[in-house]
Formats: sequence, structure tokens, C-alpha cells
Amino acid sequence: MIFVKIALGLLGLGIVVFIHELGHFLAARLVGINVEAFSIGWGKPILKKKIGKVEYRLGMFPIGGYCKMSGEHDYDKVWEDRKNNILPEKWTFLGATPIRRIIVSFAGPFFNFIFAIIVMSVVWGIGFEEDVLENRIVLVSDYESKIIHPENNTDVQNKIYPADKAGLMSGDRIIEINGQKTANHHEVQKYIALNPENTLELKIERNGEEKILSVKPELDKNTGAGIIGVYFWTDPVIGNISPEGFAQTAGLNPNDRIIRVNEIPVYNTIDFNNTFRNFIASQELQNEHQEDIIISVPVCFEREGTELCTLIKFPYKTEEGLGFRWSSIKHINPSLSVGPALLKGMESSWETLVYSIKGISLLFSGVDPLKAVSGPVRITYLVGDIATEGFSESFGTGLRDMARFLAIISIALCIMNLLPLPILDGGLIILFIVEIIRRKPANPRAIRIFQTTGIVIICGLMLFALFGDIMYFTQ
Repeated sequence: MIFVKIALGLLGLGIVVFIHELGHFLAARLVGINVEAFSIGWGKPILKKKIGKVEYRLGMFPIGGYCKMSGEHDYDKVWEDRKNNILPEKWTFLGATPIRRIIVSFAGPFFNFIFAIIVMSVVWGIGFEEDVLENRIVLVSDYESKIIHPENNTDVQNKIYPADKAGLMSGDRIIEINGQKTANHHEVQKYIALNPENTLELKIERNGEEKILSVKPELDKNTGAGIIGVYFWTDPVIGNISPEGFAQTAGLNPNDRIIRVNEIPVYNTIDFNNTFRNFIASQELQNEHQEDIIISVPVCFEREGTELCTLIKFPYKTEEGLGFRWSSIKHINPSLSVGPALLKGMESSWETLVYSIKGISLLFSGVDPLKAVSGPVRITYLVGDIATEGFSESFGTGLRDMARFLAIISIALCIMNLLPLPILDGGLIILFIVEIIRRKPANPRAIRIFQTTGIVIICGLMLFALFGDIMYFTQ
């Protein structure tokens, strides 16, 4: 399965990178810059064919691609020859006017954004179903002090979260934030995650009455998101059962509602997880040879109005889950015609762009970049993981989930390449704007130093992100 995830992840990232390079290629042809080669994939070409002035290639590694324009590397030659000026041909990249170079540099990120719009428009056009949770909350602080720690058998001291300070209670429904209705947990999370250290006005529903409360999310330094210290309520009703899993062996069926674990009442899935985990921890405390433990958890459930009880048995050292998923709310987004689907695709992509930029700004707010920044390895794995998870439900679900995540990655690539860093498209655009203002080309040797500095910075960032990925997978 891990190889499938990696393959799907590489395929997805390859598509996004290819779209980026396609933007550069088409823009270069449009403004009259000669393109020597355009490749699908990297490495030694296994197929190539010259059409006109362009050699089209299929690389040995079908991941991404590249667009090789004439004169791109003339600065290297100037550096090697120790010259201070360059007289490139007009049909080369460096011989083109600054405006044309800006168009070519901007086209790559722009195509990534257009790709995201197209993908999201298709998704909205087809229509999709998504699992959501209620806008009802459970306080984290209600459970933290109840967790048993086998190593010392002590309780943890409750942390005071923003939700506690605001006066929220488990079971509250957050129905509005800053005047905007929040129908499910996605909409609640969106406002909270993007507003660390900003005060939000909540309208909540408690026991049939509406109340107005204010909460100030705190910054989670591991993710860069705002948090208030809540889980989202899910009724402990089984959605589906894995064949031959521990839950099925115990006699549980879909739609069974768990009501007690070890004779302790269960009202939501957080109750279940907390009680289940504590029962296992208590068994660990009583057994020295943990590798030999067979855990038998007494569970009572309700089926069609009748209360039944069973034992869920599994080896302590198992890496498998219990073999079931909780039931969730199915939110259906119906298929849209071309016009509305395109509008929805544009709206979704723009919203993702704005949120991504805001997320980048949070990196300068004291977050832990090793945990908050994903490198290529982690992104590849996440693309593949999301795709395989979706494909496990259905082929259509897998394609939809992968497409939506690729749209997000494509927008992220758009933003990253527009950052004003040397060697990135954004850095080149700044350089060409300066050239327009000065009304003369920049010193080629200075540009070479600028580009070399950029390579060092980018390589450093990549190594840093790669180290963060390694830490992520080894924790």
C-alpha cells in the first residue's frame, strides 16, 4: 500500500509541476522567445521529436517536466568569461524585453492557479458528497484530566483553553461566527484556524437557547493555526464495519449505538475513545508481559431499541484499528451547470489562495517551522494517502479527493513561486521590474550572484523541509 501511495503522490505532484512548466512554455511561444526543448518528465529522454524549433521530450522519470528557453543560462557564460555585459539575441529569454520576461515568469504560477480553478469547477460540475461533523462541540478540558498514564498512573493537570475562558460548554452548538452561519465543523474550523489571537464573536445554542460569547483562539505553534480547545461532537453510532475486523468478530453491526464501555456511559465518540484508552492503560498497569496481553473490552450497545453487550478482543501489540468507522453526516453538493460550477471553482480557488497567503504569514508568528512546513516527501505522501483513502471507498471518491487536494497543492506552488526570492519566478519578476525602473539591464555578474544566492537559499529551505518530513515520519 505504501508504494501505491508514493506512486499516486508522485503522479499528482508531477501533474502540478507539468502545468507550471506548460505555462512558461506557452507564454514563451506567445511573446516570441525561442524554446529549445519542452519535456514531460525529467532525466534522460527516452523519446524525443523535433517539431519546428522545439524538441519535445519524454523524460525517463515521468514526474513534472521542464521548459528550456534559448539564452536562459547566458549569465553562466558571462560569469565564466568574467564579462560585465551581455548582448543576447532578441529571440532569447534574456534578449527579450523585461515586460516579455515578466509575462513568461508569471505564466507558470498563473497556470497553476487556472489549473486549480478548472479542477475545482469540474468537481463542482460533477457534484460530490462529503462527510461532515456537527457544529456541536466537546471541550478538550473535560477529558484531559481523565486520561490515565500507564508509566506513572497519574492524571494530567487541566490546561485552561480559550473555550474554557469564553464560557463554552460541552454540547454547545456554534451556529454563527462573526455573523456568518456555521452549519458544520468545517465552517467552524475555518474561522478558528485562520484567526489566532483575534477575538471572534460566537452565537451558540445551548439547551434550546441562544447565547453570544467571545473567544480569542490561541496560536498552535505546531501547525500555525488557531485553536480554542474543542473537539467536535459525533454520536457513537457505527457507520461501517471492516470484514473480519475485531469489531465484526465481536458481533457489532452498522448503525449500532455504543452506550457503555466497561460499564461507563458513552454519549459521544470522545467518551468512547477516552474510556477505551483508559481501559487499555489499566490493563497495561496490571501486566508485566505486555506483548502477551489479549485485551477484552466490555462494550454495550443499542440495536433497534434493544440493549446488547459484547467483548471486543484484540492483541495489545496489534497495529490494526478496531475495524469500524463512526457514522458521519453526509453533505451532498449537487452537480452544477457550467456557469455556476465555474463561479464556484473560482470562489473555492480564490478562497484557498487567500487562506494560503494568510497561512504563510502565520509562519512569522512564532510557530515551529519543522512541524508546520511540509516538504516534498510529506506532500507526496499526503497526496497519495488522500487518494488511496478515497479510492478505498470508490473510484469516483478517490479521483475527487485527489483532484481537490491537487488544486490546493497547485495554488501552494503558485504562491511559493511568486515569493520574492532569487531564482524563483517572483524573484525574477522583481529583478525585471528593477530593470524597467533603471531603464537599463542589470549587471550580469550581479545577477549571477543573485541567482546563486537564491539556489543556496532554496536548497537550504528544501533541506530544512526534508528534515521536518523525516521528523514527521519518525515520530
